Amino acid sequence: MLPNTGKLAGCTVFITGASRGIGKAIALKAAKDGANIVIAAKTTHTHPKLPGTIYTAAEEIEAVGGKALPCVVDVRDEQQISDAVDKAVKKFGAYTIAKYGMSMCVLGMAEEFKGEIAVNALWPKTAIHTAAMDMLGGSGIESQCRKVDIIADAAYSIFKKPKSFTGNFVIDENILKEEGIKNFDIYAVKPGHPLIPDFFLDEYPEPVTKKMESQGSVPEVKEGKLQPQPKPSSGPVEETFKIVKASLSDDVVKATQAIYLFELSGEDGGTWFLDLKSKGGNAGYGEPSDQADVVMSMSTDDFVKMFSGKLKPTMAFMSGRLKIKGNMALAIKLEKLMNQMSAKL
Repeated sequence: MLPNTGKLAGCTVFITGASRGIGKAIALKAAKDGANIVIAAKTTHTHPKLPGTIYTAAEEIEAVGGKALPCVVDVRDEQQISDAVDKAVKKFGAYTIAKYGMSMCVLGMAEEFKGEIAVNALWPKTAIHTAAMDMLGGSGIESQCRKVDIIADAAYSIFKKPKSFTGNFVIDENILKEEGIKNFDIYAVKPGHPLIPDFFLDEYPEPVTKKMESQGSVPEVKEGKLQPQPKPSSGPVEETFKIVKASLSDDVVKATQAIYLFELSGEDGGTWFLDLKSKGGNAGYGEPSDQADVVMSMSTDDFVKMFSGKLKPTMAFMSGRLKIKGNMALAIKLEKLMNQMSAKL
């Protein structure tokens, strides 16, 4: 773990989403230095599934040595943001550090505020265990994640840097390696267990990929055949599968080596498969000839949008419109394949 240095003592940190998860972890890390923390979040009352409010976070922050200012803020409401900033300035003076959720703003803001405020984006290399991940990933997902502590340490590392360090897109693991951290098992929820690569990075660590592939599906896809269903009439899903099937080749099969099962609801739905293990590949209605590595459940409308490039699988998954069982590394491989096919659909 990255040790605290006390460098942030007296600094004011404005953190959106600090009532729980990653935001709160960053807040607590900075608070241990004696920093002032503005908790800008929506939650004022306890939620049955999501622990923490801006007030309970404030108590934790002050317990470890920081000062806290809880502010009710919905980041979609410009007036609420402005009011929170005014309250922060009134209580602590001008704030010196901010956490933003819009990485695309980094380059423009870094140039606009050059010499005054450093603006950087921070992203995890692997999935981070939060309450939201539990809700989306289901039981057992935590064993494939790292703790929020890795993001807190990476953010702390950025906070210590001079204003000249700006306009950067930082990966948590990379910046901590620069700090001399070598043992990353300390950040794992279950040390030694294969980790899910972050959904929004184009590439993911080769050792992680090899671990996931060597240990197979996590969690396991349940054995047993699904109940047979009558084949739906010709529609968008069948047309999509025809185009996908025509796009298959030995090279695609060799590069993927996975079988996907799609449980689709709505018109033209039912059980469909994409076999990228058999020679030449195969796709169509019904069940594959062998056990599926990945099962994806969604509506037929979302399926068509996903394969035509109008809906990113990662966004569908994170919003709950797509549910995935099985090997997440192979699920990510399918997204890359869909990007190649979308031009034909």
